[in-house]
Amino acid sequence: MIDTQSSYDAVIVGGGHNGLVAAAYLARAGRRVVVLERLGTTGGAAVSTLPFSGVDVRLSRYSYLVSLLPDKIVRDLGLRFAVQKRSVSSYTPYRDTGLLVGGDQERTRASFAALTGSEREYAAWQEFYGRTARAARRIFPTLTEPLPSRAALRARLDDDATWEMLFEQPIGAAVERHFADDLVRGVVLTDALIGTFADAHDPSLIQNRCFLYHVIGGGTGDWDVPVGGMGALTTALADAARAAGATLLTGHEVTRIDTDGTRVAVAYRTADGEGVVEAEHALVNASPQALAELLGDPAPAVPAEGAQLKVNMVLSRLPRLRDRGVDPREAFSGTFHIAEGYGQLATAYAEAAAGRLPTAPPAEIYCHSLTDPSILGPEATARGYQTLTLFGLHAPARLFADDPDGAREELLKATLAQLDAVLDEPITDCLARDADGRPCIEAKSPVDLENELRLPGGHIFHRDLSFPYGDDGGDGDAAEARGAARWGVGTRHPNVLLCGAGAVRGGGVSGVPGHNAAMAVLEGLAG
Repeated sequence: MIDTQSSYDAVIVGGGHNGLVAAAYLARAGRRVVVLERLGTTGGAAVSTLPFSGVDVRLSRYSYLVSLLPDKIVRDLGLRFAVQKRSVSSYTPYRDTGLLVGGDQERTRASFAALTGSEREYAAWQEFYGRTARAARRIFPTLTEPLPSRAALRARLDDDATWEMLFEQPIGAAVERHFADDLVRGVVLTDALIGTFADAHDPSLIQNRCFLYHVIGGGTGDWDVPVGGMGALTTALADAARAAGATLLTGHEVTRIDTDGTRVAVAYRTADGEGVVEAEHALVNASPQALAELLGDPAPAVPAEGAQLKVNMVLSRLPRLRDRGVDPREAFSGTFHIAEGYGQLATAYAEAAAGRLPTAPPAEIYCHSLTDPSILGPEATARGYQTLTLFGLHAPARLFADDPDGAREELLKATLAQLDAVLDEPITDCLARDADGRPCIEAKSPVDLENELRLPGGHIFHRDLSFPYGDDGGDGDAAEARGAARWGVGTRHPNVLLCGAGAVRGGGVSGVPGHNAAMAVLEGLAG
């Protein structure tokens, strides 16, 4: 229970992973912290669940892989959490063959040569990702530092050609300049489209921002499997916050935030009634849209809109592939691309932009259980079960507005048809059955994510991603600012901070906004 007679240093609204990171840092610094979470458990979208009755398989239900979580946060908070690298980076089927990337370098080279008939695309791949790897090593460490200016970040990168590629020109131009093969181009472009509805040449560069965050994670761009599922991370974070002295309260829905600039009053309701808690700071692990509603401020000028289909499956066995030259255990151990050629991605975008569900929906698939079998219970392990999680692209929320359930089912059917086209048997024949005999498959549209997690428009990043620098026109020095502005977590209220994915340098399972909001509070107190 909240001690209503006491004063808190900080109240954190929302117990997702970023809120837990902020709580742990502040509590470890000796601040009195309370976290108010609407749902019955903490973790937000970074949770593991048992979605299928009688099937002991812990699926990372909403967020799947880890790349952007800095080792610094894991070390600072003493988290008992680990990731496991995947043995293959990706596999992309094409007719009765496919492109396998990762593992043995010579095998990757041979796969490119077999697909394209020459060494050119492999050499271009090495050069292109050599550029992004150098950028990753220089940019990723800045995410947990005071927000640099645009000019300072460009100087830190110290590579004008790569800066132009990532920050100035639509990423489609670089993809087309480097690669000739349609399938290779598509594999590269997908990192610009995860959770982002855009064309390769969108002048807003929203696709570039998405691409950047997908290739800089960890300073390597690697995407790893969380050992024990995504819930292992948020459990470790909750344990760290509690051990440091933070109070975590679930079933507490925040209904309003009032501030005079020096104190905040946060109203909440529970199953038993209503209450108010006061503090010096409020750190809000919710979307900018939700924050505006809580403060009574005007809504953001640009509404957020998610653009993905998420599908979770448990299989009784992996399906056979049409490509007999690769073992399904190898093909599915990395990112398995379907309908993601460059032309296919453009067509799907055009159809969705015109208000139609894509006829050949692009998607990518991950089999976490091949890398981390610990998510399988003993019976599931004995039966040879595997998990599949699918992330579909170019599925904007607007397409589900009139008939959410019907549109979701229609898109799921079309997506599975694209998967079946590269398999030697229907995927539905491989689905495990739950305790009631139903196939183990569930799909989530942007509408579902908004209803279940309050993601505005189902947007997994809370709003469109921003470049990781301060808005200073390229001439000033954002790091000269103080407090929340210095860390990219500020709002128009000096003691109300944004610590969720909608902050500058937000998005993904990173903990970065939580860390930066905590640093802003501590820096302000120290100053």
